[in-house]
Amino acid sequence: MATTADFKNGLCIEFNGELYSLVEFQHVKPGKGAAFVRTKLRNLKTGKVIPNTFSAGVKIDVARVERRPYQFLYKDDSGYNFMHTETFEQVSIEEALISAPQFLKEGQSVEIMFHAETETPLSCDLPPFVELTVTYTEPGLRGDTATNTLKQATVDTGAVVNVPLFINEGERIKVDTRTGDYSERVKS
Repeated sequence: MATTADFKNGLCIEFNGELYSLVEFQHVKPGKGAAFVRTKLRNLKTGKVIPNTFSAGVKIDVARVERRPYQFLYKDDSGYNFMHTETFEQVSIEEALISAPQFLKEGQSVEIMFHAETETPLSCDLPPFVELTVTYTEPGLRGDTATNTLKQATVDTGAVVNVPLFINEGERIKVDTRTGDYSERVKS
C-alpha cells in the first residue's frame, strides 16, 4: 500500500473501482486545518480527466501497469492486430484504445500499456512522429514557401493532413501523431 506521499506524475492507481493515471498533483498545507493533496486523474478507459482531493497520508492502491513494445500487423473485423516484438505473441485490440489509429501502417512500432494483474490492454501509443508518403494532393507551385497557407493531402494510410503548398505527391512527410499536424518534409 502506498500513500499520497508517493504520488508522482504518470502513477497509475485504482480509484472507485477504475484505473486512473495521475496527470498532476499539488500538496496543499493550509495555515489552519489538515493538509491535503489536490489531483487531476485521467481515466485509462475513457480518457476523461477528473479533479479529486485526497487527505494527506491516506492509503491508495497502486495499479501495476507495463509498457510493452508491439508491431502493428493488420486490421480485420475483430480489431487491430499487433505482435510483441520479442515473444511474437499476438494481441487484438479495439480502435478506441489506440491514440491515433488513422496513422497506423503495417509494420509500425507502437507501445501498448497492459494492466499487469489482469493482462488487459489499456492503451496503445504511437511514436510522437511518423513518416508517411503523400499519395494525393493538389499540385504545388514553385516558390510558395513565404506564406503560411495550407492545403489538404492524403497520406498512404488514408488519413488527410493539412500541409504547406510546396508539398507534392510522392514526397515523404513527418506527422505529429498527438495533434495530427504536419511537422516537416523528410529528406531522402
